[in-house]
Amino acid sequence: MNRVASQVKNEASVARHVATAVLGALQILAWGSTFYLPAVFAGAIVRDTGWRYDQVVAGLSLGLLVAGLVSPRVGRAIGQRGGRPVLALGALLLALGLAVIGSAPNLACYFAGWAVVGVGMGAGLYDAAFATLGRIYGKQARAAISGVTLLGGFASTVCWPFSAFLVEHFGWRAGCFVYAAIYLVVAVPLYLFVLPRNGAPIDSFNASPAAAARDAVTAADLPVFAILASVLTMGAAILSMMGTHLVTLMQARGLDLTAAVALGMLIGPAAVTARFVETLAGSHYHPIWTMTASVGLVALGACLFLTDNSLFAIAIILYASGNGIGSIAKGTLPLALFGPERYPALVGRLALPIMVAMALAPYLGAVAFERGGAQWTFLLLLALALSNVVLVAVLWRLSRRPRVQNVEPDPVERRQ
Repeated sequence: MNRVASQVKNEASVARHVATAVLGALQILAWGSTFYLPAVFAGAIVRDTGWRYDQVVAGLSLGLLVAGLVSPRVGRAIGQRGGRPVLALGALLLALGLAVIGSAPNLACYFAGWAVVGVGMGAGLYDAAFATLGRIYGKQARAAISGVTLLGGFASTVCWPFSAFLVEHFGWRAGCFVYAAIYLVVAVPLYLFVLPRNGAPIDSFNASPAAAARDAVTAADLPVFAILASVLTMGAAILSMMGTHLVTLMQARGLDLTAAVALGMLIGPAAVTARFVETLAGSHYHPIWTMTASVGLVALGACLFLTDNSLFAIAIILYASGNGIGSIAKGTLPLALFGPERYPALVGRLALPIMVAMALAPYLGAVAFERGGAQWTFLLLLALALSNVVLVAVLWRLSRRPRVQNVEPDPVERRQ
């Protein structure tokens, strides 16, 4: 009997590792062919079509807005039907949207393609993947979610050079078709035939009406919540702007596409390494320390982008490391400051400004680039990064004030 139980446990462990590897690999594809696509494709699209750069990048902004709008319904669908059909449908929509973009004869068709891609992003990026793992493994999903995050961090490292290869040898339209074909031939079958069928009870994904109606932010909490929301929103804007424009900005500073993409490939390893280190050491400290390190590293990186091109590699490593651990602080700091009972409601409130920032930042960065070139865009990034340093300093001060807490004695006080 013990041997049989051990075998079942081992098989479940293998299945979990397989599911983690599949979802992680497909997150690389999902992010690389959507969020990171304009970083390499935008220049070629502008040259081929004559559309303005800011118009081309506005397609991604539209996609991010649509993704944010459909995400709540995607979560409910995963809770009711499981993640396999939802993720597979998301892959089909991404393939369709990319095919429309690749064949677009005008801007209206181009934007329509991005709207379809946006629905696919809502059903295929991190939130949908995490909900799927939670649906399958319940409370045991944490390790799998961490694994998917670590793999997904390599999206730019893998897809930027692949996208550059496609653009240089086949053109941007053919590149869109290649990504669409990968979704149809690889992603859809993996989602449908590799992910496990079993799942946790559906009720565990539906918050009770009483919990949903509970007031999440008290008057005493409001200043801390407002500053935290501002920090996370600024961080999302920087991530979105850098992810969209970094390669173009480095080219504008004199680097060719190959060199710019090669430097951009540092983002994935730097972010993943920083996340791994934080995972090992972060449990010993309050998450506000992680957030402080995050905004500090991003600001240092932004400063170096305004200097000599020879320092770009160091700037990218600093930025990517800060952004990497910032994604961890984004999930852990609200929990530490406000407690687990209010956490779901607070995360829901934080999602809207973050989504809007990620949608608008690429367009604002494109406008800055059109008006003042790379230098203006890097100055805008630095202004956002330094603003976040100031906001985190304010958050430190506010978090030390006595407040009504839903957690045990304030760990910020213990660690200062």
